[in-house]
Amino acid sequence: MEKQLNLSERLKSGTEQQHRQLDKRIMQSQPFADLNSYQGFLRMQLRLHAAAESLYKANFYANLLPGLVFRSRLKAVIADCHDLKIDTDLQQQDLQQATTINITNPYYGLGWLYTVEGSTMGAAMLLKQVKKCLQLSETFGARHMAAHDDGRVIHWREFKTLLDKLDLTELQQQQALDGAVAAFDYTINSVEVCMPEVVAST
Repeated sequence: MEKQLNLSERLKSGTEQQHRQLDKRIMQSQPFADLNSYQGFLRMQLRLHAAAESLYKANFYANLLPGLVFRSRLKAVIADCHDLKIDTDLQQQDLQQATTINITNPYYGLGWLYTVEGSTMGAAMLLKQVKKCLQLSETFGARHMAAHDDGRVIHWREFKTLLDKLDLTELQQQQALDGAVAAFDYTINSVEVCMPEVVAST
């Protein structure tokens, strides 16, 4: 008998294609080649975290996902944008664009949260590159990449455990997966807008 996937496993399996596409596209833009390239990376992060911010404050999740409000990294991303002196008009454009995301289904929102929270794991590798190539850090320019006090792995596992304990119907799980896929697609689109692909010269 085939093992039934729990919610976090189902979300991981259902977004693998988008995840690979996103990682590949980000690297094609060489985000750590120079500060200008990194600014585009930060703008993409600003769009993503701003689009999801209302979920972190929503009453619906307060009991389902205790401590969620403290996981938000939007303020850190904004601080990074200020550190890098990204034009305020561009920041406002990104924040305004994020308002076009209107998540009304709470289970769809769970998928969005899964995608945003999952990015904390990949941030470990990215932080090493930022430090090495751009001399930025968790206190300047790369604040949003900082690990939580209890460590990235533990923090992520705690979040997945909370997700997996939820008693969701098949429809609700599918809605969560739809939300996770949509969050990846939104991020990929944000990369296309904010992070020009670097074409290798021949």
